[in-house]
Amino acid sequence: MKLKHFLCMSGLLSIGLLSAQAQDYTGMKLQRYRQWAKGQISLVPLEIGQITPEGWLRQWGEDAANGITGHLDEYQPVYGNGWKGFGFKARGANEKDGTGWPIEQCSYWLDGATKLAYILDDKALQKKVSDRLNIVVDGVLKGAGTFIWWKNDSIILDGFNNWGHGIMGRALVSYYQATHQPRILEALNKVYSRYTMLSPTDQQSLERGLVRGSTNVDAMTETFLENGNKTILDSIVAYSNRLLVKQFGRRVMQINDRSQHGFKTAHGVTFYEVSRVPAIASIWNGRKEDRDVSLHLLSWAGKYNMLPYGLVSCEEYLSGVGPFHGVETCDIPASMWNYTWQLRIDGNGQWGDRIENVFFNAGPTSIARDWKTMSYYQMPNRFSEKLPADPAVPGPGDQKYTPYGYEVLCCVGSSNWEIPNYVTNMWMATMDHGLAYTLYGPCYVKATLKDKPVELSCQTDYPFGDQIHIILKSTDEIDAPMYFRMPDWCEAMQIKVNGKKVASQPTNGFAKIERIWRNGDAIDISLPMKVNVTQGKCIAYPRDSYFNNNKFVGSNRNYYIGYTDSIAGEPYEYVKYGPLLYALPIKDIDENHVAKGQKYKYALGASLGKIKVIRKKMPTRWTWKYEEAPVQLSVDAREFPWTPTDLAPLPKTKVKNGTKARIKLVPYNCTKFHVSMFPVAE
Repeated sequence: MKLKHFLCMSGLLSIGLLSAQAQDYTGMKLQRYRQWAKGQISLVPLEIGQITPEGWLRQWGEDAANGITGHLDEYQPVYGNGWKGFGFKARGANEKDGTGWPIEQCSYWLDGATKLAYILDDKALQKKVSDRLNIVVDGVLKGAGTFIWWKNDSIILDGFNNWGHGIMGRALVSYYQATHQPRILEALNKVYSRYTMLSPTDQQSLERGLVRGSTNVDAMTETFLENGNKTILDSIVAYSNRLLVKQFGRRVMQINDRSQHGFKTAHGVTFYEVSRVPAIASIWNGRKEDRDVSLHLLSWAGKYNMLPYGLVSCEEYLSGVGPFHGVETCDIPASMWNYTWQLRIDGNGQWGDRIENVFFNAGPTSIARDWKTMSYYQMPNRFSEKLPADPAVPGPGDQKYTPYGYEVLCCVGSSNWEIPNYVTNMWMATMDHGLAYTLYGPCYVKATLKDKPVELSCQTDYPFGDQIHIILKSTDEIDAPMYFRMPDWCEAMQIKVNGKKVASQPTNGFAKIERIWRNGDAIDISLPMKVNVTQGKCIAYPRDSYFNNNKFVGSNRNYYIGYTDSIAGEPYEYVKYGPLLYALPIKDIDENHVAKGQKYKYALGASLGKIKVIRKKMPTRWTWKYEEAPVQLSVDAREFPWTPTDLAPLPKTKVKNGTKARIKLVPYNCTKFHVSMFPVAE
């Protein structure tokens, strides 16, 4: 009896720690959606700090706080001086007033650092970001009409500064959701209750039509959900009703290939950031055709530019499919943010699959293992320091790992979104008073389930392991649904509650379980992984003047000239196991130097029956060393004479000869030099 009494009291003490945030804020947002949404909405993220990372995910977050995220303001003036209201010397800056590129770049960092500071409860980082964001809040409350508080309101008529303004709006939303200081919401309301988004300037051009200033819609929506000021909602709907906006949407729906109607390519970050805007507007105006515009743009880009780790290629502009086609680090969090909004709208689990593909594979690769350096670009194959050559934009050295990546500082700023934007969206509230486990990984959650406080401890090594163990704490018995995402790659997902297999109802890519939940319930999720081999053919760079005018510097990669692309049609093959992309590791001395004598001239003859899965114990401290990777693959290959070049990164046809070999593949995310898009053995 004494033991039972002690356990009961311990449980009550634990429940006493449950935050009231979920009851006060998430429930309020659900109610506002129910009252005002005219279109579809399915999931609502929790407030910042309700989900905290655990296990390897927390270790990675702490590395970020001890590295770039926590100290970027010490590395570059853009991050030390941005948004303080004075001019300084930096690339892309107006040296008289500090506007221009720093407005965008510093906002990225402040948003990511704010979220990370509060999900880790890092007091030093909290103080650093608070000191900086309070300058903006104070400026608005003292009379400014925009977040660019030291300039006349007309500053946001400039498209680029308008874009930076929207990112600062996101940073302030994060700051408010983490602290709930009324003065922050007051500043957001003051600006967005009178703010007008910019319209497209050209319905014919995809690039000019995608207006970054329209991405203020994110922070405007969040501000409305927090304070219910319908003036903000009316502004979003009014923007979506403008004639040119509607005309541009109709033109987008006519795109079927890369040459129709003048739409050939698009700036990558602009594409990811803006293609979600019509979908968000559809929540409030109820027009399915606006939602369709977003989906069509994503489908169009993916058809011609998708790389194995779930990102469209982007050498500033979308650039086709090939092992030497680059991806800017900016596109990693931008794509995740886009997919998160799509998930919030339709509640389809496929968006969670896409987010995990990007986060688990591309996310760690462009960041050093200790989070002290990062790179502007990554490419599916990287053989050495010189192969592949650096893209011409922004210039030589843009694949090198440094504390700030490259002197064009957008990517190092946006890299700080990766971890916190994943963590803060791992669990979401559902419109039927339930909870959904949307993105898998180790975490601790304080939320509400049917208006009752609960805690969820999620223990797992996922994606390196396939088992997830969840313990639920509650003072009440709660009759409510819970949802668990069913990954598309998993054919035999199994869920047990208290050791017994339970039936679940497949619902839009989620397993729905309705039952009476009790304190101490144990939920075990099994996600058996399998090997998946994909073959494809390289796709040429778009036939666009951008690529014609920007041949690669200091290399032979000049196939832009004359609108030719030597890689078109080259066959390739890549391997996945569960959500992870696998690669042949090329041993590195560090992120910028490859060890001598590495062998990589292999073609895969991958057949599912001849791939062996090698499992090891997860390291106590996860350091991203490929030698320690807990899951490795042994595969059949053929070693053959091959000299890849920038003009010929893969053989033109399937490899017919060669010596049989057995090679070991590791998670792509553990490598800095690698082969992930292999030649194909006949």
